[in-house]
Amino acid sequence: MAASKDDGRKIVSENRKARFEFRISEDLEAGLALTGTEVKSLRKGHANIAESYASVEDGELWLINATIPEYQQAGPFFQHEPKRRRKLLVSKRELHKLAIAIERKGMTLIPLELYFNARGIAKMKLALAEGKKLHDKREDQAKRDWNRQKQRLMRDKG
Repeated sequence: MAASKDDGRKIVSENRKARFEFRISEDLEAGLALTGTEVKSLRKGHANIAESYASVEDGELWLINATIPEYQQAGPFFQHEPKRRRKLLVSKRELHKLAIAIERKGMTLIPLELYFNARGIAKMKLALAEGKKLHDKREDQAKRDWNRQKQRLMRDKG
């Protein structure tokens, strides 16, 4: 089942590789335009946003390549397409700001979390990010390893 946060959020899916693959500059919350069977599938905790991204097209923000599997209890007539493009709901001011940021070199919109807020509405936490180079990833890994080793040494001495 989905994890729960202390602020009333119920996390359905999380993109754990995003912080390793990208350098995140800022994040924002967006709503999702979903069908009924998609919401039911999300409530059961089924979704995958690992390979997805967001794109600004024709003055609208779209979530591309996210997978929400079919809801098996619904009949075949009511099913949705699991990998369809889904519209993300943001204000016009935020959309304009994102469109300008995406125009810059190397910036992309990646989803970090898909969750239900305290009111039970499906939301997505998006991040404006820049892809890391291989040497940046190695450097981050070395820092994590050193911090882990330092904590181990401090714990063993005390």
